[in-house]
Amino acid sequence: MSSASIRIILMGTGPFAVPSFEAIRAAGHNIPVVITRPMPPVKSRGGPPPAPVRDWATEHGLPIEAPASINDPETVEQLESLGADLMVVCDYGQILGKPALAATTWGGINLHGSLLPAYRGAAPVQRAVLSGDTETGVSVIHMTPRLDGGPIVATRRTPIESTETAGQLEERLSRLGVEATMEAIERLQRELGSHVSGEPLPVIGSVQDPSKVSKAPRLSKAEAEIDWSKSARHIDCLVRGMQPWPVAYTFAETKPGKPPIRLAIQRVTPVADETVTADQIGCLLPTETKNEMAIGCGDGRVIVERLQPAGKNEMDAAEFIRGHRLENGFRFGKA
Repeated sequence: MSSASIRIILMGTGPFAVPSFEAIRAAGHNIPVVITRPMPPVKSRGGPPPAPVRDWATEHGLPIEAPASINDPETVEQLESLGADLMVVCDYGQILGKPALAATTWGGINLHGSLLPAYRGAAPVQRAVLSGDTETGVSVIHMTPRLDGGPIVATRRTPIESTETAGQLEERLSRLGVEATMEAIERLQRELGSHVSGEPLPVIGSVQDPSKVSKAPRLSKAEAEIDWSKSARHIDCLVRGMQPWPVAYTFAETKPGKPPIRLAIQRVTPVADETVTADQIGCLLPTETKNEMAIGCGDGRVIVERLQPAGKNEMDAAEFIRGHRLENGFRFGKA
């Protein structure tokens, strides 16, 4: 039965969902509707924010719905009327309650960007990079109303590269998730193919160990400020983990009496250096060449390679030093 076409409701908003949704469409499954989040009001001249799932569904002529609440009784009734076998949820942005999950014969599966039960929540990829993990992966769960808490149906593992940003890793995991998603769909077809709608669903997959649960709350801008007293490794993980948003930052008071410049730090190299003293933490350090921006930190130095001053274009860090004629000992961060 694994090769048979089934009726699948797709629910997603962000880019993480698109590769798996496209694989489902390409496999010939019947997609009666694509559910996505409502478009927020436009607050800037830049136009509306990206809507990858909406754009993908529009490109392929698929019906789109964007209910304000997926758990509204009227919305649940509409889902039930579709007579779908399964819903596949990824990067959607709303938690489904029991009535919504019961709107299809087999319930729902969710693709999540971590090796559950680690990093339940909105920012699993970013939190793995921030924590300095060397491995992560994706998990597909048979959904329950508890956030990311359902039994695990399929997983894929992968190393985290030492220079990989959260944005790069998330894109790679979205592609890795295709295999896991399709495996999970086929498994539910095999094990629930004769299931009667309305009857209690059996447990499919491995129940998560509650003692190994960790949380991955949404990132905040305040978390992205660099504390130069931390280790070089910690700062490197912060810089990589905060991309593409909110981006790690520090301050530079280049002119006495003037407000400090906010610097978004785009790329760094951590360097262990036992010669750096406590009074050099956060300070510009001497280097063998003037083409380096080295800042002292808790256990060494951080070579800043790329940065972006507020209101300016991204540039080489050495260019910023030369442009502002910064001398060794210049201190970064808030006074």
